[in-house]
Amino acid sequence: MFKKDKLQIIPFKTYGTLTHMYLRGRTLEDENIDINKKGIWPVFISTWKRFETDEIRFASIHIQVKNKEQEKTITDSEGYYIFNKEIEDLSEIVSKDGWVSYKVAYAKPEEYTKRIVSENRFCGEMLVVLPESEYGIISDIDDTILHTGVASKLKWKAVFNTFFVNVLHRKALEGTADFYMQLHKGKSKNNCNPVFYVSNSPWNLYKYLEIFLNGNNFPKGAILLRNLKFLFDKTPKSKISHKHHEIQNILNTYPDLSFILIGDCGEHDPDIYVDIVAKNPNRITSIYLRSVKSKKKMLRVKKLFQDYKDVDVLLVYNTKEAIDHAKMKGFI
Repeated sequence: MFKKDKLQIIPFKTYGTLTHMYLRGRTLEDENIDINKKGIWPVFISTWKRFETDEIRFASIHIQVKNKEQEKTITDSEGYYIFNKEIEDLSEIVSKDGWVSYKVAYAKPEEYTKRIVSENRFCGEMLVVLPESEYGIISDIDDTILHTGVASKLKWKAVFNTFFVNVLHRKALEGTADFYMQLHKGKSKNNCNPVFYVSNSPWNLYKYLEIFLNGNNFPKGAILLRNLKFLFDKTPKSKISHKHHEIQNILNTYPDLSFILIGDCGEHDPDIYVDIVAKNPNRITSIYLRSVKSKKKMLRVKKLFQDYKDVDVLLVYNTKEAIDHAKMKGFI
């Protein structure tokens, strides 16, 4: 008889307010993925394990905040949980850089005897906006800070980089980590402007991207990915894209905060950002769009912004240009 894998809970870094918690995560079998493995085949196997998940469906779990157990919630058919509710003021437990820590656990551990790791306590974090925050930063990941090749034909470069390149060897685009850290610290250099990483990558790559961001010294921020849809998935398709939906939710959550949007020219970021600006007057202060190698895509984006005057838009060919612009605008 095969030995069953240990169970884990992966809490995603989310965001909320001092009186509203929005927590997400996933219950899974622990595949014991070794990120230190080298070689194309071992790396492929490790990445494949992120997609070939064994989720714990309809598991009863509970959230613990301020040493108090909150109401239980149930994971869905893919092992995901969402905890979305009003809560008593969290001011006393917010860290100086704007994070609320909580614990999540299996509510009925007796159902998984000897299979739960970490003594059935898994630590999560939720980002809140501090009163002194000057603005927020919402950024894409693929081809904005991490070269993936999403804009390549058939996306073959993105597939190769994801499945065959060790995450520890993935490097950020030159200067981006420093730029983001400067924005995070603000003009005073002592601020904690909130950062939100919004990507079309699936949640299966959450730990992969978290390791990349940490390893390349990006400021800690909420990481917002999407559910992976399969070929025969008949779930009704949303009228707006995942990225558009997430950005609008962030703006709705913090109605008194302005934002900087950062993306690239390779996919749909320019169109999404234009629509966000139109629907949220005076909320977006600047848009930074990293250039891509495709002349056709660059020409389209240049035409899109040829007579655009709603907000400053900078097509970024190197990060120094973005830093100089941010200094001129007084962001850093």
